[in-house]
This record gives sequence, structure tokens and C-alpha cells, in this order.
Amino acid sequence: MDVSVLYNIFPQETFGTLIAIYFYLTGLSAGSFVLSTLAYVFGVDKYKPIGKIGVILAALFLILAPVALLVHVGQPLKAWHLFVHLNVTSPITWGSFLLTLYPINCVIYGWFMFKGNHKMTRLFGTIGIPLAVFVHGYTGFILALGKARALWNTALMPFLFLVSAMVSGIALMIIISLIKDRFFSQEKKVNRELIFGLGNLLAAMILIDLFLVLSDVLVLLVSHTEAQEAAHLLLKGKFSILFIWVENIMGKVLPVILLLLPRLRNLTTVTIASIMVIVGIFIMRYVVVLGGEFLPLV
Repeated sequence: MDVSVLYNIFPQETFGTLIAIYFYLTGLSAGSFVLSTLAYVFGVDKYKPIGKIGVILAALFLILAPVALLVHVGQPLKAWHLFVHLNVTSPITWGSFLLTLYPINCVIYGWFMFKGNHKMTRLFGTIGIPLAVFVHGYTGFILALGKARALWNTALMPFLFLVSAMVSGIALMIIISLIKDRFFSQEKKVNRELIFGLGNLLAAMILIDLFLVLSDVLVLLVSHTEAQEAAHLLLKGKFSILFIWVENIMGKVLPVILLLLPRLRNLTTVTIASIMVIVGIFIMRYVVVLGGEFLPLV
């Protein structure tokens, strides 16, 4: 007796666009917070004008980011379970506490900053730096621990997330600073030294980001079969346009050229470069999250 078994099972997406948004917003928060500490913790006075902006943005994005996460999980009213059913080996458990402690520290840090208490501002700024790093770094660990997903399962993932967080944070800070100086300051004059200083810092971080991305892709290409398929997905497959042209060419290579070539660098080109970077880093989050799940498990 012949038996035919027919089935049609499609792989499910554990993570989706909302998780990409969540990763993106936590990265913007971490980058903004670290920038705010340049003056108030490390004493680099030329960055003092962005200190208060940075802490406001950091707190704002950390309020918005968990919203995307809670909507994704489908049952947000059960989020409290993460604090009572603990698994110390899970980055999600650690992340739950970090997502609570970090915004509280942001508020305290900002409070003392606006009150002019420099000693306490420096203290909570110093405490906040590792919190900001861990809050965004743990998201990279969540993906890196996905052993069955070749695109995620790399020790570089937390560093890719952290560096890209700084890239997007600096780019956003440039845009916000330009808007503030142009439209909301008494002088209506842009602080060119600050903008070009941030532009140089942005270019340096983009180059580091490009090095990490190149290293990751090269290792995928010479690794096992599943890793090679993931690399081809980025270079020749469904995500190639987003990965090559939007994330890296538009979002990194062209901005670096605009930021580093003296003939091209002015307030307009720095603004354009920053906008392209902001878009490119979001696409990076999208490609990593959705691309990592695109190839079916075998």
C-alpha cells in the first residue's frame, strides 16, 4: 500500500520589523547618551552644547523602544513575568533589568545636569555609560546566541550593534544640533566647530563599522554551507539591494566621502550625510533581523 504524505509548512518569523525598530531605537538611545557624557563626564567642553540634548534623546528613545517590543510579544501585560521567572543564562533576563535601570539612571543624570550639580551629573553619567553599552550590547548577544542562524551567530554581532549605535547617534545629534541652532537659538547661528567635530567623529565610526561588516561578510563566505548561503543572500539574494546599496553605499560610503573630502564638506553636505547614515543604520537593523530568519532551517 503506497502512502503519500503531503504537507506545507512555512518557517515562522520569530523576530520581525518591530524588533528591528526596537533594536534601532535602543541604539539611538545608547549613542545619544554616550555623546552626552563627552562633556559632562570626560570634560570635552566643545561637546557641552549637546549634553542636555543627548540625555533627553536617550530617555525619549528608551521610552519608545520597549513599546515596539511589547507590541511584538502580543501579550504586554505579562511582561512582569520576566522579573519573577528568572534565567540567569538568558540575555533576555538581563536585558529586562537593564531596560529598567538604564532609563531611571538617564532621568537622574538629566535631573542633576539641568540643576547644574556637576559632581552628581558626572557620577550618574559614569554609571550610565556601561548601562547604555550593556542595554544595546545585549540585543546583539540575543542574536549571536541563535546558533541555527548563520547570519546572527557571530561574536562580532554585539560589536556591530554597538558601533552602529554610535554611528546613528552621532548622525542624529548632528541633525538635532543644526535644527536647534538654526531655529531655536537666539543667535540663529550654527556652531560650525561642533558640527564639523561631530562630522569627523561620525566618519571615524563609519570606517570602523565598515571594517566590521567587511570582516563579517568575508568570514561568512569562507565558512560552512549555511554561512555561505547567508552571505549570498546579502550579496546576490533578496536583501542585496538593501544591504549593498542602501545600508553600505548610501548609508556609509557616500557619507564618509562627503565628511572627509575638504572640497565637499560644508553644512549642507554634513546634513545630507547624516540623513543618509540615519536611514542606512535602520536598514542595517532590518537586514540583520529579517535576513537572519529568511533562510529556512534544515
